Amino acid sequence: MHTRRRGSSGSDKPTADDPPEWSDVDADAIEERVVELAEQGYDPSQIGMKLRDEGVQGTPIPDVKAATDKKVGEILEEHDATPEVPEDLRNLMARAVRLRDHMDENGTDYQNKRALQNTESKIRRLINYYRGDELDEEFAYSYDVAVELTEE
Repeated sequence: MHTRRRGSSGSDKPTADDPPEWSDVDADAIEERVVELAEQGYDPSQIGMKLRDEGVQGTPIPDVKAATDKKVGEILEEHDATPEVPEDLRNLMARAVRLRDHMDENGTDYQNKRALQNTESKIRRLINYYRGDELDEEFAYSYDVAVELTEE
């Protein structure tokens, strides 16, 4: 959005609808592991990577949706384990905190100042998008709120 680039091309996921035969873990065991990882403080994207790398009971899970017919976020919603702030908004707030800390030390870094302005405008747009559904109606962005939410 705030770059000179025109986007990036990436690879698509394979079109396999069924999980591979070598990954025959029960869907309930996968759901339990997802909730367990969420309680340990992992974000949904980190949970997917951990299941891919470590797996459940020693068997890797290449695709949670193919194995359980539910996305990681849906599993977390069913078990009331969703984070209080969506992952993309939390990541942007962490970036804004890092940029603001850098600005305090380097006041003449104008590229950083512009990056902070762009990041904060993305945060405000995301807050408007999530307001009412996943965030309170009165939720407002400020540096102090961002520091509080990212320190957890």
